[in-house]
Amino acid sequence: MEIEEKGPVANIVAVVVFGLVGWGFCGATMGVAVATTDLGHALIIHDIAAPVIFAVLSFVYFRRNGAYSPLRTATTFLAIVIAMDFFLVALLIERSFAMFESFIGTWFPFALIFLSTWLTGIALRGTSRR
Repeated sequence: MEIEEKGPVANIVAVVVFGLVGWGFCGATMGVAVATTDLGHALIIHDIAAPVIFAVLSFVYFRRNGAYSPLRTATTFLAIVIAMDFFLVALLIERSFAMFESFIGTWFPFALIFLSTWLTGIALRGTSRR
């Protein structure tokens, strides 16, 4: 199913909404994992879930007309995730930037989110040109 292109504002709204949905699913995954297991296992679950979540969302996003390039989309999704983690999670909820000291808890999932989005976009753009 392809979504009709509505214009530049609709494209911006779409990429932001997809990024926020991905961040929300990652947050929910982390919340459930922390509530049901220890922090170490929760971080591993999050590290596995984050790229899967963003690959699935990217698969849907890149099938719409007017989707940004894979690099632009991956950068936008990552910027949204970082901004939400910084302003909402670190500043308002945790009142600490300690989360950014954790490679496995923050920086590794950031890299995986970027890579899964970018690679999904490249794969789908490659198949749509054939």
